[in-house]
Amino acid sequence: MHAGPEIGVAATKSFTSQLAILTLLGLLFGRMRNLSTAEGTRVIEALQALPERIEAALDLNDQIKEIAKRYANANGFLFFGRQFNFPIALEGALKMKEITYLFAEGHPSAELKHGIIALIRPDLPSVFIAPDDSVFSKNLNNIEQVKARKGLIIALTSGNCAKHLKGIANEIIILPEAPDYVMPILSVIPLQLLAYHLAIELGRDIDKPRNLAKSVTVE
Repeated sequence: MHAGPEIGVAATKSFTSQLAILTLLGLLFGRMRNLSTAEGTRVIEALQALPERIEAALDLNDQIKEIAKRYANANGFLFFGRQFNFPIALEGALKMKEITYLFAEGHPSAELKHGIIALIRPDLPSVFIAPDDSVFSKNLNNIEQVKARKGLIIALTSGNCAKHLKGIANEIIILPEAPDYVMPILSVIPLQLLAYHLAIELGRDIDKPRNLAKSVTVE
C-alpha cells in the first residue's frame, strides 16, 4: 500500500489506503469490461482530488472534538450506512470499540426495522453516514424513525442535504462533496476522529489500547 508502518494500533492510513487500492481495482475491472474512457477519467480525477478534500475533512476536527465532549457519557454507539457506506459504518464501530472500549455496532441502514430498532434509546446515539447520494432519501427516512423513538443522531452528510437534517439530527457533520465511489474515504475520517477524541475524553491509552497488538509484531 506504500502507506508506511502503522505506529498506532488504531491506524487511519491503512484503511484509507485499502479503499484507494480497491477503487483502482474497480477501475481496472471496469476497463476490462469496456468501461467508457470518460467514466474512467472521472474516477481518476476523483482520486486525484482526494488530498484536497481530505484536508477539508480534517478541518472538521474541532467540531468533532466538541461533539465527543458532549457524548462522552454515552453507553455506546450505533453506526448506520447504505451501499458504499455500510462497510464504513462497520469500520466506525470497530474503531470506536478498539480505542474507547465502548459498545459499538455497525449495521446496514436498510435493516433498521429488522430488529435493530429495538436498541434505539436516548443514551445510545446513532451515527448515520448519509451523504448527498442516490439513497439519501432512504437514509433520511431511517433517521426520522430513530428521531421518533427519541434516539440521538449524529449525521454525516454532504452537499445540500444538511438542510434536510436540520431539526432532526442532533449533530450535523458536513463532508466535502465527492462522487459516491470515493466518498467512503472521506466519510471514514470523521468517524476515526470521533473515536479518537472520545477515547481522550475517557482517559484511554490511544496508542496502546488494551488487549491489542500491532500486526507487525504478531503472526
